[in-house]
Amino acid sequence: MKKNTFLILFFFVGSVLVAQNFPNSLTDGKYYTVNGAKLWTITVGTGDPLILIAGGPGGTHVGLRSFDSLSTNRNIKLIYYDGFGRGKSDIAKDVSEYSLDRDIEDLEGLRKAMHLDKISVLGHSYGSLVAQGYALKYGEHLSHLIIANGFHSYVMWQENDDNSNHEIKENYPEVWKDLMAFREQGGISSDSIHQSIYSRVPYGFLYAYNPEKFKSRSSSDYPNRFNSKLYYQMVGKDGDFYVTSDIGNFDFRKQLINLKMPVLILAGRFDRVAVPSMMVKYKEYCPQAKFVMFEHSGHNPQVEEPEKEFPIITDFLKS
Repeated sequence: MKKNTFLILFFFVGSVLVAQNFPNSLTDGKYYTVNGAKLWTITVGTGDPLILIAGGPGGTHVGLRSFDSLSTNRNIKLIYYDGFGRGKSDIAKDVSEYSLDRDIEDLEGLRKAMHLDKISVLGHSYGSLVAQGYALKYGEHLSHLIIANGFHSYVMWQENDDNSNHEIKENYPEVWKDLMAFREQGGISSDSIHQSIYSRVPYGFLYAYNPEKFKSRSSSDYPNRFNSKLYYQMVGKDGDFYVTSDIGNFDFRKQLINLKMPVLILAGRFDRVAVPSMMVKYKEYCPQAKFVMFEHSGHNPQVEEPEKEFPIITDFLKS
C-alpha cells in the first residue's frame, strides 16, 4: 500500500470514533515490552482476542479503528497495536532493524506478553504479510486467520505498483508528467519531492469505490502516523516503482495450502492496490479458505461495506 493511505483513513475514522465513544487511541492504551521495545496497544470489547495488524508498512493502528463496532459482539475482543517504529511505539535507532521477520516475531512476543494462549488475527494490506507469516510459523497459537485486502507474494506487490502507476499515468497525466520529469533527473520514490508529487492524487482514486466515504477530517494529534523511513527500508528505496528489500522477496504462495486453521480472505472489486486479478489467485493458493469479494468496496470494505463485512467476520470467528 502506498504511503499516504493511512493518513486520510485516520481522518475519516477519527470522526467516527468521537461519535461512538470508543477508547481513545492516544490515552486509553497500554504498553507491552516486546523484543526490547515498547509497543502501544488498545483493547476494545471483551471475549476471544482478535489482534488487528495495520498496513503500510509503516502505518499505525488508527487506520483500522473502523473495525471498532465488531466489539459490540460480546464474544470478540479487538486488540490494536502500533508495530515497532510506528505511532506511539518505540522507534529503531537504525532503519535496518525494521523487517517483516521482526514484525512477525513481535506479534508472537505480544501474544506472550499479554498472556494469551490462542489468538485470531486480521491483517490488513501489508498487515496480511505479518498475519500469513505468523500463521505459517506459529500456527499452533492461531485460532483464525483473516487476510483483508492482502498480498500473497512479491509478484502481487509489484503488480500493486504497476497498476497504481498505470492508473495515475492514464487518469492524472499532469501528475505523471511532473513525476517523470523528476525521475529523469534521478529522483526516486524515497525522495520527499517524489512523495509530494504522488500525494496530489486523491486517496479515493486508487483505494475507494465511493471516495466520499474518505473525505479528510481534522485530526493531526497522533504521533508518527506513518513512518516513511520504515516504509522505504522494507519496500526498497524506489519501492513505488521497483519493489526490493523485504517486500521484494516474500512469497507465501506454495505454503498457504498447508494452513490448518480456518482462513477468511476479503477482497474489494474496486481495489486498485490489492488488485482483484491477483486477489482471486488466493483461491488457487489457499483453496481451503473462504473467499469474499465486496462488490462496492475498494481497499477498505470495513469502511465502505461494514454492514456486509462485519457479519461475515463475526460468523467466521464462530466457526
